[in-house]
Amino acid sequence: MSHQSELIATDIDAYLAEHERKDLLRFLTCGSVDDGKSTLIGRLLHDSKMIYEDQLATLEADSTTQGSAGEEVDLALLMDGLKAEREQGITIDVAYRYFSTAKRKFIIADTPGHEQYTRNMVTGASTCQLAILMVDARHGVITQTKRHSFIASLLGIRNVAVAINKMDLVDYSETRFEEICEEYRDFSKTLDLGDPYFLPMSALLGDNVVDKGTNLDWFGGPTLMQHLETVDVEAGVDLENFRMPVQMVSRPNLDFRGFAGTISGGTLKPGDDIMSLPSGVKSKVDRIVTFDGDLDVAGPGRAITVTLEDEIDVSRGDILVKPESQPVRAHDVDAMMVWMAEAPMEPGRQYLIQSSNGIGNASVTTIRHRVDINTLEEETAHSLELNDIALCAVSSDRELLFDPYNANRQTGSFILVDRMTNATVAAGMITGAASAWDRQPETTLTRRVSGITELERTIRFGQQPCTVLLTGLTAAGKSTIATALERELFDRGKVSLRLDGENIRMGISRDLGFSSQERSENLRRVTEVARLANSQGIMSIAALVAPTESVRQRAKELIGDDRYIEVFVDTPIEVCRDRDPNGMYAAADRGEIPMFPGVSATYERPTDADLRLDTSTQSVDECVSAILRVLGERGFLRGVLVTDV
Repeated sequence: MSHQSELIATDIDAYLAEHERKDLLRFLTCGSVDDGKSTLIGRLLHDSKMIYEDQLATLEADSTTQGSAGEEVDLALLMDGLKAEREQGITIDVAYRYFSTAKRKFIIADTPGHEQYTRNMVTGASTCQLAILMVDARHGVITQTKRHSFIASLLGIRNVAVAINKMDLVDYSETRFEEICEEYRDFSKTLDLGDPYFLPMSALLGDNVVDKGTNLDWFGGPTLMQHLETVDVEAGVDLENFRMPVQMVSRPNLDFRGFAGTISGGTLKPGDDIMSLPSGVKSKVDRIVTFDGDLDVAGPGRAITVTLEDEIDVSRGDILVKPESQPVRAHDVDAMMVWMAEAPMEPGRQYLIQSSNGIGNASVTTIRHRVDINTLEEETAHSLELNDIALCAVSSDRELLFDPYNANRQTGSFILVDRMTNATVAAGMITGAASAWDRQPETTLTRRVSGITELERTIRFGQQPCTVLLTGLTAAGKSTIATALERELFDRGKVSLRLDGENIRMGISRDLGFSSQERSENLRRVTEVARLANSQGIMSIAALVAPTESVRQRAKELIGDDRYIEVFVDTPIEVCRDRDPNGMYAAADRGEIPMFPGVSATYERPTDADLRLDTSTQSVDECVSAILRVLGERGFLRGVLVTDV
């Protein structure tokens, strides 16, 4: 339903053009049972003159037989359409209403307040940009207030209006309003809800909903409608990282081949470099086609068809991105999940997983913790029941291309579907790639202790164990330095284990690819081997690209700061390209090697390396000597002195 405008009668085309240019705000009402959610929406529509006369007449008639507002028209009946809802005076299903004002278009989701309908609330909130959280002024912040605030935060809603309703029942007390505001601020400090907007109101009588009224003169802020018309709907929208899941390949004739989808992040212009994932093949944007004609630029939320300069293989389920900002790729992810099925979820059972890049098979491998949404405390769980919310590790046979949910709600979400009934059983919000760094071994396992002490090994080998990690771009010279260092240590009578990246890939990591998650797992395996060698009194030398700073930090933590030396082989990429014996840089430039650090993926330069080397200006001998100096200064090259025994 739209607002009244003189243009409707005088120039319908101008009116439609004006209407089309308005931005759209999706919002929901949430809160406890009987806080006034449905009444509020009815009041918004009524006072904005968005109810037809026949609807109003029916509403007035129904209010006398089914209403619960006394002598007033029960505006909640406008939203509670189910017979069971009217009989009980509650909202069960999600109800949607559309309306517009002179400034903006709106879609309202009226969500249920009962705990057993949490899944319905999640469904309604999943596409919303703003949440109106209702609080009864008599009761203040209660358990259901906290539950719905947590869910709004979980679903990435950053605009929250805390509507303290039924102020008429507390004599419009400013003191009571301030008490509730402070109570809510204290509770919400741990939630990611931005800066909530607090306002007092009476949805039943209309105070501070659309019109100011006469009972809240002490409140100087805008009314709810004024807030809805002016709140920034673009807040949190990612304009930097382009993402467009391909929904259809459009081939109307032999001369046209385009890829249709809705942009979920970033902007696109003709001439931009583009990459199709998971293949990694690159091209350039030729045209951005829409029903109304070609566009010079398109942004988030726009449905478009993209044509490319080259004939590359792109199909439904692929994602178009820009080469310099790619999503995360992983088969295993950590995700906050809302269980939405009557049957409990048990780890290991197979489901279909549907995400922005298609459908695959998946299972929940681990329930890391369940959240008690009454207290927000984390608790151990071995299965999930209806409406449970938990952090889980999910494994998919199809590689997932995603951004964390808090960065992109479209690419960061998924649903699990029962393979037999085709029913949606869970909604998931990805927090990141699941990491084996954090996995705990089976509790039945026991670490076996050697009968040889560390002191005995130190005396025998004449050295202190440590791990040297050489990190840098491909062809920077890491393996060459590692091999020369191994020889020098051997000639000095020291015992070392060299862990070369290529050798590792041909052996214990032969099952791994080169995504960021798989590179992390590769370094984890190498680090575990290095730590085992250190426990046997042996020095370890690892030569790996290891492109991610946070993962290198995990390696340092696992080895131990007192035994870890990080060497950054900082050879310029131009020199690395010239040296490249296997032509890997050229292959990466052609898109044949995806996620290649320095080309199609980022190499994060170490910020606190123990040593920096540059093989374009330093010889191999000079590099080895520099590492030996560090080893000597930290005491790793000496055994145990007589005074130490």
